[in-house]
Amino acid sequence: MTGALLRTDLPGALARRQGKVRDIYDYGDGLLIVATDRISAFDVVMPNGIPHKGQILTDVSLHWFHLTEPMVPNHLLSADPERFPEPVRPHGHLLAGRTMWVQKAEVVPIECVVRGYLAGSGWQEYQARGTVCGHQLPAGLCQSEQLPEPLFTPATKAESGHDENITVERAGDLVGRETAEALAEQSLALYRFGAEHALQRGFILADTKFEFGRVDGRLVLIDEAMTPDSSRYWDAASYEPGRPQEAFDKQPVRDYLEST
Repeated sequence: MTGALLRTDLPGALARRQGKVRDIYDYGDGLLIVATDRISAFDVVMPNGIPHKGQILTDVSLHWFHLTEPMVPNHLLSADPERFPEPVRPHGHLLAGRTMWVQKAEVVPIECVVRGYLAGSGWQEYQARGTVCGHQLPAGLCQSEQLPEPLFTPATKAESGHDENITVERAGDLVGRETAEALAEQSLALYRFGAEHALQRGFILADTKFEFGRVDGRLVLIDEAMTPDSSRYWDAASYEPGRPQEAFDKQPVRDYLEST
């Protein structure tokens, strides 16, 4: 395949849903999640894709799912096309490397964002009010500066349009205080592990977003994990607080859109 894969149409599914990047197929006893090469920014899907982007996203997610499984369970069943539902096996050449067969989960309706550095909407809010999603921060911090401690800053989970940053208290109102506390604890643990692992390899994981669901009553990590689509990655060797950083994520696309 030479061009970007922008959509899929697989047989035999009970239902099909198209997200911003992923096509999700319901086969009764599980979901088939196909990462296309679509790219979105500011919650809008761009008309052009990036060839092989979906394969990179899937490979990165699989890496983190396997590493963090002892810490937090996840929904992954298999990434082997031979273990996918029988109707799609003839399409293994299309699905290989960009597809996950996962457990169905009752999705928790908030985005679990963890910020370790002051960037993006967090930096904009800090400049205006000295806070990030309700967390009061010390005065005098600069753009891209590492925060004293990673912050759990949840957001609403929008099917369309923009997600909205909310306070931890508001998250508790939406999903229950006990669930919100568990999400915060697991998200912060995952971020700290991921940030240390990345830094040892020359990357700063500035922030990231997790999604969780319930399988048989327990919280599990779903969707993707610490990919360039759901995270900010910076070059540790060139990192310098006080300015934007060299990014290995969607930031160049956001910068271009803001310039227009």
